[in-house]
Amino acid sequence: MNKYIEKAERTHKLTEDELVSLLQNPSSSGELAISADRVRAKYVGSGIHLRGLIEFSNICRQNCLYCGLRRDNPKIERYRLSEAEILELAKKAKSYGYKTVVLQSGEDIYFSVKVLTNLLYKIKEMDLAITLSLGERSLDEYRAFKQAGADRYLLRIETTDKNLYEQLDPGMSFENRKSCLWNLKELGYEVGTGCLIGLPGQTLHSLAQDILFFQQLDADMIGIGPLIPNMDTPLAFAAKGDFDLTKKMVSLLRLLLPEANIPATTAMETLKADARVIILQAGANVVMPNVTEGDYRRKYALYPGKICVADTPAQCRCCIGGKIKSIGRYVAQDKGFRSHISTRSY
Repeated sequence: MNKYIEKAERTHKLTEDELVSLLQNPSSSGELAISADRVRAKYVGSGIHLRGLIEFSNICRQNCLYCGLRRDNPKIERYRLSEAEILELAKKAKSYGYKTVVLQSGEDIYFSVKVLTNLLYKIKEMDLAITLSLGERSLDEYRAFKQAGADRYLLRIETTDKNLYEQLDPGMSFENRKSCLWNLKELGYEVGTGCLIGLPGQTLHSLAQDILFFQQLDADMIGIGPLIPNMDTPLAFAAKGDFDLTKKMVSLLRLLLPEANIPATTAMETLKADARVIILQAGANVVMPNVTEGDYRRKYALYPGKICVADTPAQCRCCIGGKIKSIGRYVAQDKGFRSHISTRSY
C-alpha cells in the first residue's frame, strides 16, 4: 500500500504535500477508493442515507461566475415555489421514505425569517430532519432557523483560495463565507460545506488546503463535484472538472474525516454514467434524490446536462434504490445524523 494512503487510513492525518502527492499520482485512485471504502464501512457502516432535495427557488442575489442561477443571467427562467407547494413536496418526500428533506435555493431574500420559520415549523411536524441550503445569512437568521427546527446547513465554500474565491464570487467576502460556517457550527447545526473541482486557476495545493480546512472545521457533511461549465455564465468555455480527481477527493475526505456524511453528487453523472455508484464505492454514504416536480427541475439550471430532469420523484427513488442494492448496500432507515464513533482529535 502507498505509504501515504496507509498513514491516512491509520491516523486520519496527512500534510498538504502528502495530499498533493496522492492527488497528482495517476495510479493512486484505485487504492485510495479501496482504503476509503474500508474506512466508510468502519465509521459510518453500509447504510446509504437518502435525502429528498427540494429546489424551491432559482432566484439569487449573488453573481458567482460559475453558477447558472447567477443574478446577471438573463436567460434563465426564474421561479419561486409557494409555501403550499413546498409543504406538499415535503409530504411526498416522507411518503417515498425519505427521513430528511433538503431545502435548497438561490439566495432569494423573499424567504425572510418570518416566511422560512413558519415553513420549518410545519415541516418539523412531519417528523423529518431538515437541511437548509440558502446561502449567506446573518447569525440571528441562522439562530432563528435553528430554533424553528433546522438540523443541518449546507454552505459550500467552493474554494479556500481567497484570491480565487473573490475572483469567482464578485462582491462577496471570503472572510464572511468562513464566518458563516463558524457561526453555524457555534449554533449547533450539523455543518456542511464543500468545493468545486476544476475551477480555472485552481491548483492541487488549493484542493489539499480545502481538505485541511474541512478537517479544521470538523465539517459534518462535505459535498463536492466537478465544474460543469454553463454556457450562460462567464465560465462558458472553461474545461470540465476531472472525474478521477473528483473521485480521489471523495476518498481523501473519507480518510481524513472518517465520520463525515459525504454525498455522491448528481453533477458527477454529467461526466460519467453510474458515477454515483462509483463514488459510493470510493467513500461516499449519502445520495440526495430530487423530489422537485415537473419543469422546475429543468429551471434549476446550475449547470447543463443535469440528469433525470424528465423523471418523476418516484422514478428517482426507485432507480437509486436499485443501484444501492446492486452494490450490496442498503437504504438506511434513520435520519442520518453524523456518527461520533471516534474520540480521535484530527
